[in-house]
Amino acid sequence: MSRIRGEHTEPERILRSALWRRGLRYRVQWPTKIGRPDLTFAGARVAVFVDGCFWHGCPEHYVRPRGNPSFWQAKLRQNLERDRRQTLALESDGWRVVRVWEHLIFEDLNGVLDRIENVLTNEPDRKENIWRVLHVEPLGHDD
Repeated sequence: MSRIRGEHTEPERILRSALWRRGLRYRVQWPTKIGRPDLTFAGARVAVFVDGCFWHGCPEHYVRPRGNPSFWQAKLRQNLERDRRQTLALESDGWRVVRVWEHLIFEDLNGVLDRIENVLTNEPDRKENIWRVLHVEPLGHDD
């Protein structure tokens, strides 16, 4: 577990490279009052997070570890609650937040780029946040 990267992951590098090719300039891990988003477009006040499927509980790809279920259940809940708090705090501070699942970068990079570019060039769209986790309900433990 100690070798798992928390920043500069492959999906982040792919996304950064593609954004750069589109002429979009950003800051990496740029500090805001609330935290350090993966990518920040400071002038437009847009924060982009690349959420790993495992660490953030992707509904399509999350596979619960078999060992120590209570630890992993609590860990996932903490991650989701932190994501929610961070998103709400950034939005209340005037930022627009884009959260992208890592698998989408591999499956639909152009869609992800279009979504980020749309947020950068248009007025805030409240529909962008329909992904937001409002309640976390842990899955039961099956052995």
